[in-house]
Amino acid sequence: MASARNCSLLLALLPLLTPVAVFPHDVDTVRFALNLEYTEAEFFLIAAYGKGLDHFAPNLTLGGPPPVGARKADLDELTWDVAAEFGLQEIAHLRAIQKTVGGFPRPRIDLSPHNFARVMDEALGYRLDPPFDPYVSSLNFLLAAYVIPYLGINGYTGTNPLIDGYATKRLVAGLLAVESGQDAVLRALLFERRREPAAGDAVATVAEITDRVSALRNRLGRCGVKDEGLAVPAWLGAEGRICTNILSADADSLSYSRTPAELLRILYLTGDERKPGGFFPDGANGKIARSFLAKPPGVNH
Repeated sequence: MASARNCSLLLALLPLLTPVAVFPHDVDTVRFALNLEYTEAEFFLIAAYGKGLDHFAPNLTLGGPPPVGARKADLDELTWDVAAEFGLQEIAHLRAIQKTVGGFPRPRIDLSPHNFARVMDEALGYRLDPPFDPYVSSLNFLLAAYVIPYLGINGYTGTNPLIDGYATKRLVAGLLAVESGQDAVLRALLFERRREPAAGDAVATVAEITDRVSALRNRLGRCGVKDEGLAVPAWLGAEGRICTNILSADADSLSYSRTPAELLRILYLTGDERKPGGFFPDGANGKIARSFLAKPPGVNH
């Protein structure tokens, strides 16, 4: 009798145990990442080649408008290699996401120098003269690359617990691994130059600028400390024993997680997921991002 009951129970549970590639609730959660992937692809590709997705993979834009403000950067050989490889990797990331969960049109993306200058000025608390321009040198480009790509890691870390399909889990794990590798390369290159004056400024060093940009992202995100520069007080370093911070991580040396709302507050440069601006002047795309724009100020979510 017990054996028969166990068999019946297993048969009843069988539909629940059947592997599912993509659950319905996975789709919009994973698609949200396209906003950052579009931005990174355009930034790296145009900086390296002077051409973006409309040249390399126009089918992946799904009819969205071309980015504005980006241009080919004046890069040394090493930095060009990094930008070119990362840009081509982002093409593949877009393709992998769209193949797994579908997509939405590329949003309007503003990669103009004035947006990056605004970030640097707000981070430092004063205006740089001349204004910061990410495309005039390798160091400026690396500092600009510090501004956006790290947010993708936060996003994927936050996405992983929310999805259940084996295909979406595999996708997010693969994306997180490569995005983390990209961030490690960028941070290592900046760490090597951490003591240099940065951004045309005779006072702030590279390390100080990364610290202040991270602090700005924390303020805009209204999320506590989920971001750290290249140098930290020893108590914030790995195991509370070291001031270097080549990789940003929490007390357990795990990646920080951010929600879509927190990410949008930073990317819009407004501190409010309901107020577009900054790198997405018309707002980010996809069901999650657009849902915030439908809510009046003061509505909790």
